[in-house]
Amino acid sequence: MSNKRKGLWRRFDFILLFTVIILGILGLVVLSSATASQGNMSYLKTQGVAFVLGLVCILIIMLINYETFGKLYIFIYFVSNVLLLAVLFLGTKDKGAQSWIRLGSFGFQPSEFVKIGIIISVAKFIDKNHETINKPFTLIKILFFAFVPVGLILLQPDFGTAMVFVFFIVVMLFVAGLDWKYILYSSIAGLISLPILWFSLQGYQKDRIFDFLDPTRDAMGTGYQVIQSKIAIGSGQVFGMGLYNGNQTQFGFLPEKHTDFIFSVIGEELGLIGGLALIILYLIMMYRLIRIAKTSKDIFGSVMVTGISAMMIFHIFENIGMTMGLMPVTGIPLPFISNGGTFLLSNMICIGLALSAGMKKEGLSFSRDA
Repeated sequence: MSNKRKGLWRRFDFILLFTVIILGILGLVVLSSATASQGNMSYLKTQGVAFVLGLVCILIIMLINYETFGKLYIFIYFVSNVLLLAVLFLGTKDKGAQSWIRLGSFGFQPSEFVKIGIIISVAKFIDKNHETINKPFTLIKILFFAFVPVGLILLQPDFGTAMVFVFFIVVMLFVAGLDWKYILYSSIAGLISLPILWFSLQGYQKDRIFDFLDPTRDAMGTGYQVIQSKIAIGSGQVFGMGLYNGNQTQFGFLPEKHTDFIFSVIGEELGLIGGLALIILYLIMMYRLIRIAKTSKDIFGSVMVTGISAMMIFHIFENIGMTMGLMPVTGIPLPFISNGGTFLLSNMICIGLALSAGMKKEGLSFSRDA
């Protein structure tokens, strides 16, 4: 093995990979308990296949120079937007949003893969315009480029996923050196536009905000899910009731227990210890991702891994928060844990991209003042 190849493997982040593998295995274990009462192994089989495919994708992607994806950013951006357009014309509705494409018994959510494509595309576009990022014309170009797919997602309408996009795009711009004044201006504009945003929401979306403020307003209706989730997490106490033994989980009181509310299963059956163990694994993962972003050899790699980190943070914070009633319910799944083959596979592809960037890190001196 050449010295150069040995050097690459010395920079390989084994801790990040092992952490993701542990998260994936934990997800399969918790999913088996969440779906045990249904007597349906299809969820577990699909998740298991996605996990194995994800590991294969990680191994393949981390051996490809991530700069190759940067060179293809226009093509990736085009395909991403075509997928979102296809959803609008060919997609099927689920939970109020037309966000799935189904081909017979097979279905997938294109926006999950589009997240990866837009992170790559926006990172490269920022890289190419980094020197003049704070000039109004350049910033408008970047914002238009980044927010076209966000607009297409809002047309589905999938407000939760759109918020994920907005969050990681803003964080990528901030890390790339966007001036604070633009962040201040956008915050003021956001506050002013709140009334417009409110009237553009669907009825079920308004109900989620009302239920966040007072879940008891419709305890047997729209607030039922959050109330049952709180009961599940609270009843787990410190050590939990044990896998396959949770009352809310096993007796069917907890809706969406295998997807959006799977953290409630962890809280009930594995208790505070299980919940903290999961959060610690996430903290390790985020630390390793941020470390790669800070030491990346170029702006493209740094901003790309920053986008991946921001996407993960949003999902983790929002999902855990909504199960405890600390955030409004948005249908945002929990990375590596919630059921969903498309979601799991897309997350593992992101880890492969981060590992690829990490193998080529050279201690880039990168700051917001650059």
